[in-house]
Amino acid sequence: MPHVLRPAERERFRLTLNSDGRSHPVENLLSIGTLLCGLFAFAATFFPGGHVVASWVGALGFGGGLYSQYVSATTAQRTLNIVGIVASFVGVALGIARGGFVP
Repeated sequence: MPHVLRPAERERFRLTLNSDGRSHPVENLLSIGTLLCGLFAFAATFFPGGHVVASWVGALGFGGGLYSQYVSATTAQRTLNIVGIVASFVGVALGIARGGFVP
């Protein structure tokens, strides 16, 4: 156990969704798509007339996020999924409160 006696070597910080060392391209795209839909739906609620976009994109992000959470493989993907699902939910809720799915 000589590695215990040596000071830990500092690794460079890398932002990755593949923390298990394997590639998950579909799961990564789903997680990033969920996050983008959620942020877009939330941001659309701040514009007049954006309730239609917020409602549809938020509903898409919420449903897609639930599926993405189901098939996710790493903790980083699950973290992005939860942030995206919550943002999508808030976006769709505010969109419905301000006028809903139709213009």
